[in-house]
Amino acid sequence: MEIVENLIKISENIPENVSLIAVSKTKSKNLIELAYNHGQRDFGENKVQELVEKYNSLQKDINWHMIGHLQRNKVKQIAPFVYLIHSVDSYRLLIEINKQGFKNGRIINVLVQIDISKDNTKFGFTYAEFDELIKLNKLKDLKNINLKGMMGMASFSSDLSIIEREFNQLNDFYNKHKTNLNLNILSMGMSGDYKIAIKCNSNMIRLGSTIFGTRIK
Repeated sequence: MEIVENLIKISENIPENVSLIAVSKTKSKNLIELAYNHGQRDFGENKVQELVEKYNSLQKDINWHMIGHLQRNKVKQIAPFVYLIHSVDSYRLLIEINKQGFKNGRIINVLVQIDISKDNTKFGFTYAEFDELIKLNKLKDLKNINLKGMMGMASFSSDLSIIEREFNQLNDFYNKHKTNLNLNILSMGMSGDYKIAIKCNSNMIRLGSTIFGTRIK
């Protein structure tokens, strides 16, 4: 019951306002059900095919989060049921999500991904690109999208000051737009850096190995 013990420990050590997404990519349905039976309802997947398969075979009150890079041609597969798309990294992707939301009679919740790292391997809007998007009022016609907030992943670094600086910068940017865009989610922090993220005002964290372990499949 290591998974349950991990969930209890995490819940005891994070603020009540912080939402926990259990990153269940590559994990078996049995392990997901262990977490589900303990009360966990939010799970994150990074591949569309795996997300669809798990949605079809697991409990229907699970909130499925798409946390990986999302190609436009695959949006239609998850549009009927996805709870929140974390990784919206372009205006063209926003348009496609809006299109598929309309086709399915849904308003789809999204987070815009902001590229805050120096890794050159992550996706996302630059700060300037998102500012320009808002300045040009390009979201006004996207009626089937509900922009809930922002997501960012820090640099892969052992220097904790770099990670904290990047999280603080995104927090400042989030606060800049929070009121006028009616945002309420700042998603930062994974297993290796979530404590720093919470310190920097993240209210949504995504934990995989901290819950499921590194070797459990």
